[in-house]
Amino acid sequence: MIVPRVFAPLLLALGASAQQFGCGTADPDSEHIGMSKVLAAQEARRGGSGNLTERATINVGVYFHVVAQSQTVAGGYLTDKMLSDQLAVMNTDFAPHGISFNLLGTDRTVNPNWAVDNDELAMKTALRKGSYSNLNVYFQTRLTDNALGYAYLPTSVTSGSAAFRRDGVSLNAQTVPGGSQTRFNLGKTATHEVGHWLGLYHTFQGGCTGNGDFIADTPAQASSSSGCPVGRDSCPSQPGLDPIHNYMDYSDDSCYEEFTPNQQERIYSFWNTYRG
Repeated sequence: MIVPRVFAPLLLALGASAQQFGCGTADPDSEHIGMSKVLAAQEARRGGSGNLTERATINVGVYFHVVAQSQTVAGGYLTDKMLSDQLAVMNTDFAPHGISFNLLGTDRTVNPNWAVDNDELAMKTALRKGSYSNLNVYFQTRLTDNALGYAYLPTSVTSGSAAFRRDGVSLNAQTVPGGSQTRFNLGKTATHEVGHWLGLYHTFQGGCTGNGDFIADTPAQASSSSGCPVGRDSCPSQPGLDPIHNYMDYSDDSCYEEFTPNQQERIYSFWNTYRG
């Protein structure tokens, strides 16, 4: 089961004077964390075997849904170029990990209610396309709690269920390349949220103790980053500096650079288990 979105634990408010990244993806529930533990153990066991054939490549079919308040870019009615540039960013960021995105269709809807993230299930029931392996991306003018984006983690769902229909990624339309969201308009919010859709947690999940994000090669991190704080070490008793360049932190778009090898491994594990 996918739990309803709970924004408070993860969301950094977007203040009028000091913008920060805000992700509205819900915290993983105990069931999802349990599966992450299982997958981590499986990955560790096969880590030295070199048998990686099951995770050679992933090609994701994508549907873009532009949900605007008006037929203007300011109202969320993104141009074809802005959408193609967004797809290009996704492909560039995931290409080192054998993951590609193929656009299967684009639709545009002017609905002021849906555009501000009201009636999510009704909107997605009307617009969603494809199977559970297809990525549906919704570009809206404002998201709940002013998040820049949110996604649903992969899990067991029944086709046609509410959880199936909700699945996908929602983005503030102005985070695309050329958008007006200062510091977050290079298209990297999509990379972050697609990372969640593929199974990754925030790098600061769990803080300095325990298993953190259940990824062995992302250093422990007490809290999310802001800006691009080179040299930040929020868990000085743990090895490694904060992974501020990781797409799953809260850094500025210009600071984002990478996923780790173990994050790649986890993506493939979740893909083969749930989406592939």
